[in-house]
Order: sequence, then structure tokens, then C-alpha cells
Amino acid sequence: MGFTMGLNLLLLLAMVATNILSLYHLSSNIQQPNNLNPSSNPTQNQVPDYLIHQLQTIRATINHLTRHHNHHPEQQHSKPTSMPSDLILYSQLSPIASSCHNNPELLFTYMNYTPFTLCPLGSDDVVEALILRGCHPLPRRRCFSKTPQKPSSSSLPHNPFPAKLLDEVVMWKKYSSCKSFDCLSKLNPNMGFDMNNEVSNFLSYKSELDLPVPQLLQIAKAANSVIRLGLDIGGGTGTFAARMKLHNITVLTTTLNVVAPYTEAVALRGLVPLHVPLQQRFPIFDGVVDIVRCGRAINRWIPSATLEFLLFDVDRVLRSGGYLWLDHFFSKSVDLDKVFAPLIGKLGYRKVKWATASKTDSSGLKNGEEDFIKRITSVQDLKTCLFSL
Repeated sequence: MGFTMGLNLLLLLAMVATNILSLYHLSSNIQQPNNLNPSSNPTQNQVPDYLIHQLQTIRATINHLTRHHNHHPEQQHSKPTSMPSDLILYSQLSPIASSCHNNPELLFTYMNYTPFTLCPLGSDDVVEALILRGCHPLPRRRCFSKTPQKPSSSSLPHNPFPAKLLDEVVMWKKYSSCKSFDCLSKLNPNMGFDMNNEVSNFLSYKSELDLPVPQLLQIAKAANSVIRLGLDIGGGTGTFAARMKLHNITVLTTTLNVVAPYTEAVALRGLVPLHVPLQQRFPIFDGVVDIVRCGRAINRWIPSATLEFLLFDVDRVLRSGGYLWLDHFFSKSVDLDKVFAPLIGKLGYRKVKWATASKTDSSGLKNGEEDFIKRITSVQDLKTCLFSL
């Protein structure tokens, strides 16, 4: 109530100031004798620069305050007008991403908590919403995240392909569709939660578009290149990282918990999940990764400009002699030569292998989409790219 009255009073004062300045200008023009001379210089009748500046400033202030007052009027009474104290404190310690400022309601909800107590219920949903909108890294908070009970040491598998994923280590309340990994597996076996299906992935050819890990390692060996560190973008439940782990190769997997606990599944397999969105710059130093795999999350639905920035960020983290693999990237066949091939060509890589095939699912048949696999090696710095498109 007090905030609204103060805002109205400020608008009233701004309008009064505008009227006073206008009257002052009119009276000063009337008192000037040159105004009676029609042959006088017309520039003498113009508004002084300082007065124009003042009027523009006041007008801009009124417009800004009016927009602020009218923006989401239904929310004016639904939330407190003062900022959360920890949001103010953190902003003084570390900069907050601009995309966070572009979503003030979500940021307010995320930072509106009581310090040194449990974080509010529903925080995970707000976190995912902010990250998907580009608000990353998120501000730190001084509250305790609720976690499942400590599992026994014997229940946590060392094998990245366990017989079954443990349900006890997931907070299932935030997921509406399923409350167990078995339910997710039955809902869609291709989501990656059925370990019986995942254990055979990346081992052999299921189509000409596949690239088994044994062949990948053979290609690297033939090129006198070593694979030790990797990044799997949009890696789902981490099956590629799991397969590489059996060859003593460390692969980080980027995940988001969209409708299912992908991050927890990756961690349950003894792998490292990176909770980052696709539009985020990879939290990896330049030129230190041996291989980057882009999963099915990288496809034609990503705007071409965004995809271009992503590929050049991949190029940034790859070392010379490293590999880039676009795994089953799909697009409309007409866009392959016109859009995506030229986009990939900007990297300046030399081709190693290229294969295409029409998608046979309902989406592929409807949109004329193709999957294709492409392996190319850089001409300039001998980076090698394995594109499975």
C-alpha cells in the first residue's frame, strides 16, 4: 500500500514539474521583444537545449514509472515490495547473470527464503525454470537443500551399468508422471533409465549411423591420438560416459532434470553430471578436452545462430587432435545442404566420414527429416570431428 502511494506521489510530482517548466518557457518567450518581430531569426524562438534535456528526462522518468506501475498489476499485491535480503547481499559479492535480471519474479522466488534453514519446497522447479531461461550460474544461497537418506555403501554400484538404478536416492515428489525408475522405463524405454537396454549401446552397429566405442578408439589409435577426457552434451543418463569409463576414459555429462531425474541417474552410475543448459558457455578451460559428443538434444530445433555459438564453444574446449561427434543430429533434408553443412563448414574441419538416412519415426516421416553421421578432421590444427547426424 505504502509503495503504491509513494509511486503515485512521484508521478504527480513529475507531472507538476513538467507543467512548471512549460509555463516558464512560455512566459520567457512572451517577454522577449524579438518574438514580435516576424523577421527575427527563427532560431531565437527555439527551446533552449538545457530545457529540452530536462523535459526529456522527466518524460522518460514518467514513462518508466508508468510501465513499472502497470507491469503485471495483478502481482502488485501478491508479493512483498522489498527485495530478499540474501539477493541484495549476494549481488554485492558477485555479479548476477543478466538473464536472471530478465526474470525477476522467478529470481525473487528462488532467493526468497530464510537463511540457515531448509530451502523452500519447489526450489528445484524454480531452478530448472531459471536455468532454461539462461539464468546461469545461479546465485548461491544460504539454505539447506533437502536430500534423500544416506544410502548404504554396498547399495551404491561401482559398475556404471548396474542391474537397476536405486529409487531411494531420488526426491520423487517433484516428478508427477513417475515415482520410480521402473515406471520411467515402462513409460518410455528410450529415455535411458532401463539398464538392460543401455548396456548394449555404443557396443555394435545397429545402423550405418552408429559409431561403436571400439571403432572410435580404433580411429583415434590409427591417427596416433589419445582419448582421456571427454564432454557429452545432452548425454541423458550418461550411457556414453559409462561406456568410456570402462576404457579408463573420464567423460563429463551435461544434464537437466526436465520431467525426469537425469542428473541423479548419471551420478548413480558413478559418473559426473554437469547441471548446465545448452546456451551456457561450457565450464571447461580452453583446449583441454579430447572428445566432445553432442547427443540428440543437439538437433534442428536449436536456432542456427545458437547452434553456431555452441559449435564454436566446442571448438574452444577441444585440444588439437581432439574429436567432435554429433550423434544422430536430425534435420529436414532440405536444410542439410543449405543450413547445417555450411554452418559446420565454418569450423574448417576435414571430412572423415559422412552417412545419412531418413528418419522412420512419425516425426521424420511428417517433416522429411534425416539422420546423418559425419566425421571430419580439421585442416588447420588437426582437430577431428565425428558427426553422427
